Amino acid sequence: MLTPGNVSDVKAAPALLERAGPMRYLLGDKGYDADRLRRSLRETGTTPVIPGRRHRKRAIRYDQSRYKGRHLIENAFCRIKDFRRVATRYDKLAANFLSAVALATTLAFWL
Repeated sequence: MLTPGNVSDVKAAPALLERAGPMRYLLGDKGYDADRLRRSLRETGTTPVIPGRRHRKRAIRYDQSRYKGRHLIENAFCRIKDFRRVATRYDKLAANFLSAVALATTLAFWL
């Protein structure tokens, strides 16, 4: 799913979670810190592993050891962004950009 660059992560999360299906844990960065998202995750039986933002009045508890595994996700995105066409998004059309991402992913992780 491709969203505009000015849309926050937490606004796109519900649509992505519908497509993902059932899961035990959801690892996310501080961009996904929202009470509404945490509540909907718990209602579906998913444990959110999302640190709270700095401005929260009450600290959020999360599984820090499980959160450390999130770096693998970030490493994958960094590897895809090694391809200049993906990192700078030269393509105007979403379909062309997603095709470039698919090609970069294939080259980065399959070959």
